[in-house]
Amino acid sequence: MNLSRREALRLGFIGAGVWCLPLRGSGEALAALPCPDQARCLAHHPQEPAGPYVPSRFSPQIPRFQRPFEPLEVRLGQDLGGGLDGYRITMRPATVEIIPGISTPVWTYDGLLPGPCIRQTKGRGSVVRFVNLLQDSSGLGVDTSIHLHGMASLPQYDGYAEDLIPFEHYKDYYYPNNKGGPFWYHDHAIGRTSRNVYMGLAGMYLVDYDDCDFVNPAQAEFLPSGETDIPMVIQDRRLDGDGQLLFNDNLQRSLYGDVMLVNGVPWPRLQVRDRKYRLRILNGGTSRVLQLGAQADIDGRPMPLPLVVVASDSGLLSLPVPTRFLRMGVAERYEVIIDFTGLAGREVFLINPIQAVNRDTDLRTTAVLCFDVVRGPADSTPLPQTLGRLTPIERLRSEVRRPVRVFRLDRVGSQWVINNRGWNPDHVEAFVDPCATEIWRFVNPGGGWVHPLHIHLGHFRLLSRNGVPPLPHESGMKDTFYVGDFQTVDVIGRFGPHEGRYMFHCHNLVHEDHDMMSQFQVGRGGCNPCGAPARPLPEPPTFDEEIGVPDKECSTDDPSGCAADATTSTV
Repeated sequence: MNLSRREALRLGFIGAGVWCLPLRGSGEALAALPCPDQARCLAHHPQEPAGPYVPSRFSPQIPRFQRPFEPLEVRLGQDLGGGLDGYRITMRPATVEIIPGISTPVWTYDGLLPGPCIRQTKGRGSVVRFVNLLQDSSGLGVDTSIHLHGMASLPQYDGYAEDLIPFEHYKDYYYPNNKGGPFWYHDHAIGRTSRNVYMGLAGMYLVDYDDCDFVNPAQAEFLPSGETDIPMVIQDRRLDGDGQLLFNDNLQRSLYGDVMLVNGVPWPRLQVRDRKYRLRILNGGTSRVLQLGAQADIDGRPMPLPLVVVASDSGLLSLPVPTRFLRMGVAERYEVIIDFTGLAGREVFLINPIQAVNRDTDLRTTAVLCFDVVRGPADSTPLPQTLGRLTPIERLRSEVRRPVRVFRLDRVGSQWVINNRGWNPDHVEAFVDPCATEIWRFVNPGGGWVHPLHIHLGHFRLLSRNGVPPLPHESGMKDTFYVGDFQTVDVIGRFGPHEGRYMFHCHNLVHEDHDMMSQFQVGRGGCNPCGAPARPLPEPPTFDEEIGVPDKECSTDDPSGCAADATTSTV
């Protein structure tokens, strides 16, 4: 595993990957490229039909704020040498207790709901072996694919929807970890993502910031850390009286639960001290838009507390931004600070007021979590005065060399489409020059739906929503953008560092499956996204020998380094 730079170059992990044969253009099948194996995407089977749609079925009543909050289990890697860590995660069925005293069958990474949290040091690469031992209740194998959401991965490790891991197969994924931020991994199987994620296939993946991420590295010490730095995965689910998860996307519109889970626990209670805490929050739901706020109970009177946003999907904001409410579409992440100082003996609630965009009215989803504030050592640490390095928007605008690309997000009949097309693996919607800076415009013509639009590979900046500048907490690096009803959203970013085909799609998972997904091609080279196929069990004792080790480099979002080395993610 300890490869030289020459070997890594040979394997395509350093530089632009141009050693690969070129891909053919739109309308033709992907070329089979030696990256490292010659392979074609596996043919997929149609999604199994769900049961009859039952819109009036509600989950059994579950007591709120009774169960303790459960922190995510952090997974440690095996040092493979050469700045690389190895992990092994098995996808398998398990049971959890959501309704008291009743077991609920779920699909898991290593038996955990959510899956284990991988926490990596920036600059150290990861090889993660995912082993598929997942069968459904009838004994049929479940096809999966793994996408590390927010990571600038090579095409063959990006979780292309048709790059499937069949039952009793495994695949080694390589991740460079060259940018700090709150990322997450989840299933991405074609036509089955909503079902697989709903059943449990999701987990957080954190890459710690280093000095290069900060304008003033001394300010890093003012961010809460250790036990006051808490990752939270918020999801909504619906269950029947037997504890079975109720999944049904027959209407192909959206899917809402009426039980709010935080790290797999319904409406938990978390004890905190009267000081500042940092929450790394992921909206890991299927369709639900969150509108989070914090509210203290002062002798029966609600008192709002600010959420101070310090980071978004792809890294630090330039400054801390206080906000009363934080809207989060599916797959969006924010790091926020809540200050519990002076609230010892009180309860503080993380709330989620009803929104019409969710098309449900269940009052149980308006609360998420209860904080029990207890007295602790005095905390006089101030908020950071400055945070991350962000390239000025005008500098990015000055680098744009082509007209704005426009993508219309629409519904035609029962199908969700982008520019009037559903998913077609042989169609490329946009050809982009390597390291080019472009503006993409997403247009939602209405109909009552919102679309959290996710772009693979890159990290972008929000320019405007209906011509209005973004809210201050939306000004950072992001990979998922809320496109509301009758909204036009412009984003800008630099495409790199890798060449190849990458997907972009709505992250309302029902819309994604039915069929609001397309792809773009960076450059004319790049590796086949199915070029490192899953392999049948039994698995070898060592990781894939064709995984290369990139050079370590201090990376920022400064686009000047994009072409210098494929290890620097600069979009």
